[in-house]
Amino acid sequence: MSTLRSPLRRRTVLAGGTAAGAGAAALVATSPADAASVAGSRYFKHGVASGDPEPDRVVIWTRVTPTAASTPGSGKGPKVDVAWEVSKDRTFRTIVRRGTFATSASRDHTVKLDVGGLKPATWYFYRFSYRGSVSRVGRMRTAPAAGSTPGHLRFGVVSCANLQAGWFTAYRGLAKRDDLHAVLHLGDYLYEYAPGQYGYGSDNVDIRKHQPAREMVSLADYRQRHAQYKRDADLQDLHAKYPWIITWDDHEVTNDQWKDGAENHTPGGGRSGEGNYLQRRARAHRAYDEWMPVRMDATAALGDGARLYRRLTFGTLAEISMLDLRTYRDEQVQTALPTPVPALEAEVSDPDRTLLGRRQMRWLKESLSRQRPQWKIIGNPVMIAPVTFAAVPQDLLAPINDVTGLLPDDGLPYNVDQWDGYTDDRREVLAHIRDHQIKDALFVTGDIHSGWACELPYDVGADPVVGDSAGVEFVCSSVTSNNLKDITGTPPRTTSVVVEQVILANNQHIKYLNFDDHGFSVLDVTAKRAQMDWFIIGDRADKQTTVRHTASFATRTGTGKVVRVDRPVR
Repeated sequence: MSTLRSPLRRRTVLAGGTAAGAGAAALVATSPADAASVAGSRYFKHGVASGDPEPDRVVIWTRVTPTAASTPGSGKGPKVDVAWEVSKDRTFRTIVRRGTFATSASRDHTVKLDVGGLKPATWYFYRFSYRGSVSRVGRMRTAPAAGSTPGHLRFGVVSCANLQAGWFTAYRGLAKRDDLHAVLHLGDYLYEYAPGQYGYGSDNVDIRKHQPAREMVSLADYRQRHAQYKRDADLQDLHAKYPWIITWDDHEVTNDQWKDGAENHTPGGGRSGEGNYLQRRARAHRAYDEWMPVRMDATAALGDGARLYRRLTFGTLAEISMLDLRTYRDEQVQTALPTPVPALEAEVSDPDRTLLGRRQMRWLKESLSRQRPQWKIIGNPVMIAPVTFAAVPQDLLAPINDVTGLLPDDGLPYNVDQWDGYTDDRREVLAHIRDHQIKDALFVTGDIHSGWACELPYDVGADPVVGDSAGVEFVCSSVTSNNLKDITGTPPRTTSVVVEQVILANNQHIKYLNFDDHGFSVLDVTAKRAQMDWFIIGDRADKQTTVRHTASFATRTGTGKVVRVDRPVR
C-alpha cells in the first residue's frame, strides 16, 4: 500500500526445527485464565496461533523465551525442546496428537509445525509447554472433507494493521465472535516504518511507537517488529480463537516493493544506504516464515526459498487461492509528469510486464478452471477492478494517491501499484474466465484502506449489462492504516463523500465505496450466494472504541453481479 510522508518522499516444508509424534511430557489441563497459563506467560509471551487449515491438518505456532536474554532478534539462547498437544476438548482429556519441537536462536526460538492425522470439519484445541509451564490454549478448525458440501463457510476478513496508527479494535471485534471458521488476512500484517514516519492521521502521530525505533532492514529488525505486533492483546486473542489464512502485501518487506527493488529502499552502503534489496527481502521473508502460521514451500527455483501462493479447499463449496503480488512483479511504471498519456497507456498494458509472474499466472488460471469447488475465492492483495479517477477534484488527488496508490497528479485513470498498472495480466485472467465460462469467481482484497464492492467488467469502457461481468470483488477496509479522511484531516462523510460520488459516477461497475472508516469484514459463502458484511470502528486512538455494522453486499451464484443486502449474516 502506497504511503506519503513529510518531509521526505520515500514511498511508503516449515523452516528449521523438528517435530516428534510421541514422547512429550504430560501437560496440565488449562485454559487461558488458569494459573498454569499465567505461569506460562513467562516463556510464551507472544501467544499462540494456527493457520492454513486442511481436512486432516493445521499449522500451529508459538514462540518460547527460554532465558531472559533470549529476546526476539537477539540471536541468544539455548536450543530447547517445547512440548505440544492437540485435544478434542479444552480440558485436554482427549488428546489426539502430542510431541516435542526443537527450536533455537537460529529460528528466533519460534515453534511451528504441521499437525496431521486430524478429522475434517472438527474443532480442536492446542497448547505448548516448557519447563512445566503451559501456554494459553488455542482453538483451531480443520477444513471440510474433499467430497463434502458444507452448508456455509464464514471468514473474518482484515488487512493493513499499522500499530503506530491505533489500537487493533477490529481484531477485538472478530475475536468476540463465535461464528467464524477462519480469518483471511490479505496483507500488511505489520509495517516497516520508524516512529514518526507513518502514524495516526495527517500529522502522523504515533499512538504506539514501533520497536525497534527505526525502519526495519536487518533480520533482527524484522524479528523484533513481528514480536512487537504479537504482543498486542487483541491480536493474540484473534490468533488463539481461529486459524488464519494469510498472504503478504508490501509492508511486510517495505513500501511499494517489486521483484528487484522497492520505493522505500535505498541501495548501497554508508549512512544512507540500506544494502542489497534482495538480501533485505530474504531477511523479511525468513522472519515472516518464522513468525507466521503459514505453509511456505521451499523451492530453490524461486530464488529466495519461499513460495507463499497456495490453495486451500473447503469441500465442494469453495477453494481459496492466496496470491503473492509482490515477489514476482515488474517495477511499477513511472507516472511523473510530463509523461504523455499514450506512453503511459502503452506501458501499463505492455504484455512483457507482469504482476503475478508467469508461473503464478498459470497456477491462478488452473485454480479458476477447477470444476469443483463452486466458489473460486481469490485472496488478492491489491485491487483488480479498474478504477478511473479522472473527474476527481485536483486538490484531492494527492490525498487519494496516499490512500490508493501511485495516482498521477493530473488524474489519469491509473493506479499503477495495482492491477490497473498491469492491465495485460488482468486481461489474461478475465479472458480466461470468459473463454472457459467460469462462474463464481470472487476476488477478496485488502491494501487500499477503504471498503469496495465491485463487478469485474470484461470491457472496461462499456456500461455494465447482464452477463458482462467476469466476477465480483469485495475489498475490506484497513484495521488502522490511514484512509482519506485521516489524510485530509476533514470530518467524516464530508470530503470523502464528494470523492466517492465522483468515482461511483465514473465507474458504473463499482457499487459500494467507503473512504472513511476502519474495521473488518465478514464473508459468508453458501451454495446460493456470497455475502460480505462491513463492520466499522470508532476512533482508532480510543482503545475502548465500539464496533458497528455499516453495509452488506452479496453476489448470487452464477451472476457475477453485486446487490445490496439489508442486514448482515446471522
